[in-house]
Amino acid sequence: MHTKQHAKSKSGPQDEGRKVVARNKVARARYEIENVIETGIELRGTEVKSIRSGGANLRDSYADVRNGEVFLENCHIAPYSFSNRFNHDPLRTRKLLLHRREINKLIGKVAEKGYTLVPLEIYFTPRGKAKVSLGVGKGKKLFDRRETIRRRDINRDMQREIHGRR
Repeated sequence: MHTKQHAKSKSGPQDEGRKVVARNKVARARYEIENVIETGIELRGTEVKSIRSGGANLRDSYADVRNGEVFLENCHIAPYSFSNRFNHDPLRTRKLLLHRREINKLIGKVAEKGYTLVPLEIYFTPRGKAKVSLGVGKGKKLFDRRETIRRRDINRDMQREIHGRR
């Protein structure tokens, strides 16, 4: 039996065969993420090509529940450079695709004080579908962020000591 091994590409990080194209780096620093949900995203025309070429940015984006549907707000997808005049609006509101019971769970969670929906990353599945991983989390206070940074620095120093003694 012949098995084919896939080499990791240098174009970006890959997890479980999925190709991550945009990551919200500050989301885990600003929010205590409790739950992560994979959602589909409704895209138009040249948006998919733009995302594949690395033209997506999740900084300052968030998800909102309106009228029983979930929308991705403030996500910047750059206009596709090889397109004609019918290009897309870079900051348009995009619908996230979820099952009804998943939306109901999110509505219940967001109704609690302090919870928000934060997009963590946009990636392509091995079958070529664009997905958004959406985190449900609470905003961290300033002292919580400092504590997280302090703990990370201590762990990094411990790892350096362990590797240095070998």
